[in-house]
Amino acid sequence: MRRDRILHPQLAQALATLGHSDILLVTDAGFPIPADARRIDLAFYPGMVDVLDILQVLRQEMFFDEIRMASEVPQCNPQLYDDVQRIFTGSGADFSALPHAQFLQQVPTRAKVVIRSGSLNPWANFAMTASTDPFAWFSEGMTPLAEYVERCRRIEENVVPELH
Repeated sequence: MRRDRILHPQLAQALATLGHSDILLVTDAGFPIPADARRIDLAFYPGMVDVLDILQVLRQEMFFDEIRMASEVPQCNPQLYDDVQRIFTGSGADFSALPHAQFLQQVPTRAKVVIRSGSLNPWANFAMTASTDPFAWFSEGMTPLAEYVERCRRIEENVVPELH
């Protein structure tokens, strides 16, 4: 058994296929997942496995450039927004948003992997853009990309992500 690693074999394998800019979509139990999507279904029972538990584990496993959500989340489900901010504080990821209807239309078909939770938490759908370790890519004497410098700063300063 792997210690402190994802044990679900299909999920571990799917995450290993993600590269920079690939989208990982984590959804609530009712999200309309396209029939041809690479779907990892973790829904077991209403509320189990919760979307926040999945996000917490993914935060420890991977780097993300961006976390996209429905623009309604901060106002319509402020506790969810606070929880997701807490999880991704110091991750270096940016938060962005689309209106819920646009999110439903645009995001699912672009996702390389979709993880369905058992969460009944409204608007608990997050499109996460995979990234690389910003500290690992540029050695001394090289000029890092500005986006890497900024992500490193946000990680080092433990910045709380906010929608802009």
